[in-house]
Amino acid sequence: MENYKNILVPFDFNEQAVVALGQSYNIARLSNLDITLLYVHEESSLFGKLFSADQSDELISKMEAELSEYAAEKAKETGLNINFMVARGRVHAKIVEVAEMIQAKFIIMGKESKTNSEEPSVGANTSRVIRNAKCPVITISAENHFNGCRSILVPIDLTLESRQKVSWAIELAKMFGSSIKVISVLWSVNHKQISNSLRAQIIQVKNFIEERNIVCATEIIEVAKESEEIPAMLVYAKQQGDIDLIMIMTQQETGLIPTFVSSSATEMIRKSEYPVMSIVPKDLGETLSFR
Repeated sequence: MENYKNILVPFDFNEQAVVALGQSYNIARLSNLDITLLYVHEESSLFGKLFSADQSDELISKMEAELSEYAAEKAKETGLNINFMVARGRVHAKIVEVAEMIQAKFIIMGKESKTNSEEPSVGANTSRVIRNAKCPVITISAENHFNGCRSILVPIDLTLESRQKVSWAIELAKMFGSSIKVISVLWSVNHKQISNSLRAQIIQVKNFIEERNIVCATEIIEVAKESEEIPAMLVYAKQQGDIDLIMIMTQQETGLIPTFVSSSATEMIRKSEYPVMSIVPKDLGETLSFR
């Protein structure tokens, strides 16, 4: 059994990081975890040319002092154990490395959107952390969110990997007293075998969740083509009015219904106004059986 100790919050004092930290408080309380703030100083080649080693060290010392003061202030406000670290290196690599080192159960971070277009985007560091972290990564938009978790949205398909989301959803639902809403998107509407298998699967998942005394609702959404899957899920989430977390897999879920290939997962994270938990599939021997 893994001995989790922390929630890691990459932190650089920007709006996304502050909102992400705020979202970590309830999880920390309910799961009895400490929070660790991590600032990563990444020196570009241009930075190295403009500043001496002493100036770089001075900037690091200044950030350590500011982060120490901020962590102490937030710890006093919340009553939580909030630690801090300052590291040098590639931002995404250090986040993943530190998460393993401190035995983080979750990484909670802003989406780091940086774009001149009207379309929302996901920053390169956020994408790399999601792709490489061994623990779930919860990405947060730079907006206010509900203080808690009323309902968890779990999209599933017919693959074994997809079922791993259910175990995480059950754990968090018990922690928060949440309900779970399981949905599947069927775009191959003419494939009767796929449709029948999917409907049978979603009933099994519902029974599995309800046996654990968690309220569960299910829905199958039909769309005309694969590209409409993510928009349809987000429309469904908005219509429900109580979704506070969406769970996805970070790697391709292969099977009869190819939901959440990497591009689809990125689209969900990019477009969702709700926090999204990205989970790396583990060995198939650890997956749930609903039968």
